[in-house]
Amino acid sequence: MLTLQQIKADPQHIIERLAVKGFDGQKPIARVLALDEMRRDLQLRSDNASAELNKMAASIGKAMKEGRREEAEAAKEKVAVLKEEQKALADELARTEESMRNELLNIPNVPYSGVPEGKTAEDNVVEKTGGKMPELGPDALPHWDLAKKYNLIDFDLGVKITGAGFPVYLGKGAKLQRALIQFFLDEASAAGYLEVQPPYVVNEASGYGTGQLPDKEGQMYFVSADKLYLIPTAEVPVTNLYRDVIIPADSLPVKNCAYSACFRREAGSYGKDVRGLNRLHQFDKVEIVRIEKPENSYAALEEMKDHVQGLLDKLGLPWHILRLCGGDMSFTSAITFDFEVWSAAQGRWLEVSSVSNFETYQANRLKCRYRGEDKKTRLCHTLNGSALALPRIMAALLENNQTPRGIVVPEVLRKYTGFDIID
Repeated sequence: MLTLQQIKADPQHIIERLAVKGFDGQKPIARVLALDEMRRDLQLRSDNASAELNKMAASIGKAMKEGRREEAEAAKEKVAVLKEEQKALADELARTEESMRNELLNIPNVPYSGVPEGKTAEDNVVEKTGGKMPELGPDALPHWDLAKKYNLIDFDLGVKITGAGFPVYLGKGAKLQRALIQFFLDEASAAGYLEVQPPYVVNEASGYGTGQLPDKEGQMYFVSADKLYLIPTAEVPVTNLYRDVIIPADSLPVKNCAYSACFRREAGSYGKDVRGLNRLHQFDKVEIVRIEKPENSYAALEEMKDHVQGLLDKLGLPWHILRLCGGDMSFTSAITFDFEVWSAAQGRWLEVSSVSNFETYQANRLKCRYRGEDKKTRLCHTLNGSALALPRIMAALLENNQTPRGIVVPEVLRKYTGFDIID
């Protein structure tokens, strides 16, 4: 969440930048500032009451020592009243602080100055394009037909077991899926990311820490008996490793990678754009997460983009990078770049990665800080990216690499699959 210091330093600037995300910050910012005034007044009154109580306690002790018992008893009655008043002040202060925190939790991150204005995905800016576009014949099949033809994925069986959006991978389809996971993890390890294996469920504090709560509560699966959430991405548990942690400056940057299953309700999704692997409720993904000093985070963001681009180049997939406009960005992000690959049989671009810098927004929620050489603690910057999400990568690989002989496996995956063609 935004810090109070950010808002107080230049509230009008914050309001103007939030408008780039399509968020009207006028009233929420005004409420935060009003609650801060109330909080400071209550704190001052509470401090004064404490000082008065201390003064009276000393006078009672002196009166008792000097035998002025009636005076001491009268003072004790005043102390009892003051204590009740102080308790009421403390309760009101706690309610005011909670109200202010709730206001701050519902204000999105301020977009970085380089974020273009715009309302929808149509306003995103293509930054870079690479890879060779495949040339397929008129009889090319979409991945859901290829999956059925070669017995790679059974969508109907997934419906039987669970429901739509939970496919079952079979035979060479399962092996190709596992090969992609291992390839992505090996590439991340080679780039200096420490692999971790996180839990697939998190508590409420973790959801608030990375900003999925309260913004995306309806998109997460909730285990009501235990008050736990199934993770929508490994970003949530991995970044929360550093909740309430002060990191020594010489330990930065922190670079982690993790494979996990991801669970998303995707409420309201329907139509041709969700067919096959295009949109699932459960899917696999390798995530990269970085914790950085603020002055280094944008160089780190470029490194992460280069890493994702390198994966797509090695897989031989045509890609482009989008700089998201304010209206298409997430609640928590300061800037986001989406990677999309070309799906030849569907004739459309498919999103396979988002790489984002959250600046101090998540770190403030997490209380993730580092201690500088001056011994002072400061908020870190957090970043993450998909490297990569598997379903649409799998879809593009099947479609783009289909030949009359079968589906050709990219060379970089063959040491993991043990086969070079699916026939």
